[in-house]
Amino acid sequence: MKATIWHNPRCSKSRLALQALQDKGYEVEVVEYLKHPPSREKLAQLYADAGMSPAEGLRLGGTDAKERGLPDADPDTVLDAMAADPKLIERPLVETAKGVRLCRPPERIEDIT
Repeated sequence: MKATIWHNPRCSKSRLALQALQDKGYEVEVVEYLKHPPSREKLAQLYADAGMSPAEGLRLGGTDAKERGLPDADPDTVLDAMAADPKLIERPLVETAKGVRLCRPPERIEDIT
C-alpha cells in the first residue's frame, strides 16, 4: 500500500497523520511541501479528488490569507497564491489509492486508509 503526504515536520497534525500511515503499514512518500511545493495543477487535482474547493484548503493561521481576501477569492486566484506561497497550503494533505483528504483532524485519514 502506498500513500503520499504533503507534510510539514513542524506540524503536530502532520506528524500524527504520517505516524498513522506508517502504523498501518503504508509505504509513504513524504513531500515536505514548503521545500518542494506541489504544482498548481497538482493542487487542483488534489482538491478536486478530495471533493473540496481550494479555498477550503487554505491555511489561515499564521498567514496573510485573510488580509489578501483569499478565503472569498475564486479558485484560480487561490491556486495561484498557493503555488506562489506554499505557506498558504493547509496540511497535511494525504493521497492514497482510496482518495485524498486534508487530514485535519488527523482522524480523517481513516476515510482513505
